[in-house]
Amino acid sequence: MEGELTGRCICGTVSYTLRDGFRFRPYACHCTDCQSRTGSAFSEHMLFARHDLEIDGELDSGSYEQPSGAISTIWGCAKCKVRVFAENNTRPGFASLRCGTLDRSSEVILAAHLWVGSKQSWVTIPDGVPALSEQPRNQAEWMELVGPLKT
Repeated sequence: MEGELTGRCICGTVSYTLRDGFRFRPYACHCTDCQSRTGSAFSEHMLFARHDLEIDGELDSGSYEQPSGAISTIWGCAKCKVRVFAENNTRPGFASLRCGTLDRSSEVILAAHLWVGSKQSWVTIPDGVPALSEQPRNQAEWMELVGPLKT
């Protein structure tokens, strides 16, 4: 997704603008952590440069240690608790947008599906879309799989 993007939480207390800047193509994550955090079959993410995000409204956060040892901090609405984005201490300056919070979320086109080894059995991955059993192992593999849209 290119251009300026807007979004909000479900109650409207938090809204945001993601300026047109450095961002990766969106992807779906089917890992069991994402399934537990969202209460759904998978989550949709888009990595972006954190300085491109302008937030209006009160956020709160929660942190946890991922299996890799990285610390993930998830930011969301202090009122309705909708998760808006996450930051990972191993990727300073970047964050991961929860694409379902976009005003135009129906326009999201996923570049890849990750952790399909733990996906729900009824989820069908579209033909022609890359699907990895786990996730890319290094920065070069991430870049090849989900891009950046712009540099």
